[in-house]
Amino acid sequence: METLMLPGNRKLNLGERPMIMGILNLTFDSFYPQSRIGDDRETLLQRAKKMIEDGADILDIGAESTRPGAEPLSLEEEMKRLIPGVECLRKNFPEAVISVDTYKAAVAEAAVEAGADIINDISGLSFDSNMADTIARLGVPVIIMHIKGTPKDMQKDPRYDDVIGEIKEFLEDKMALAAKSGIKREQIVLDPGLGFGKRNEDNLCILKNIMEFRSLGRPILIGHSRKGTISKVLGCKGPEEALYGTLAISAYCALNGVEILRVHDVLENKQVVTMISAIQRA
Repeated sequence: METLMLPGNRKLNLGERPMIMGILNLTFDSFYPQSRIGDDRETLLQRAKKMIEDGADILDIGAESTRPGAEPLSLEEEMKRLIPGVECLRKNFPEAVISVDTYKAAVAEAAVEAGADIINDISGLSFDSNMADTIARLGVPVIIMHIKGTPKDMQKDPRYDDVIGEIKEFLEDKMALAAKSGIKREQIVLDPGLGFGKRNEDNLCILKNIMEFRSLGRPILIGHSRKGTISKVLGCKGPEEALYGTLAISAYCALNGVEILRVHDVLENKQVVTMISAIQRA
């Protein structure tokens, strides 16, 4: 059992079963069209409410699409979209655990001031040189993800000699950077970054060897929901048809003790991991 310390002396206990992190996209161009909320506050509240009712343990809100080929969002535009959204969630769901998906230090700081609890950095502290120091000062948990390249170019023929070894080395280096900046080790969650500069075979290899990341000694997050690998394996037309493949991966991750699953469909994934947990405890 691992415990993340949240603002206000709240705690998030990981390990009994996978936590379900529900995705809230304040975007107009995320890869799964049905997940796009844009700047509609009423839709944001409705989706967040349903996710909480369906059993979401964490709400992960982001304003910048990081789909393959995506153009970066300016700091000003990300602030304009994201911070009012965080404030809205905190006001209406005061007990919710709110994670913010950003790689910009200024956005992270403003988000925590607005009520966020966790920073989810897809760059693994790499894109903004101030991010590690900022998170250390804020004292909030951080999700460090592996990425090869940037969202704009990450899927342009990514190659690895040893995908597991190279991802582990990256994550070890970023944990060392975090420690040097003053981030407590017990406040770190690791994400191998499915789909972020990975080929289909790389994503499958990561999942097959997920236990290899246990040697890093930190909880693991997997973000697999409706991603392209599922469509390639199953022959789906796109993310709209990839729910069952998502649930299969969620079940596999639950059986392998993954601590957090980042998904679009909270109810379905929650039921999968709850059922598996019940069998394991019997």
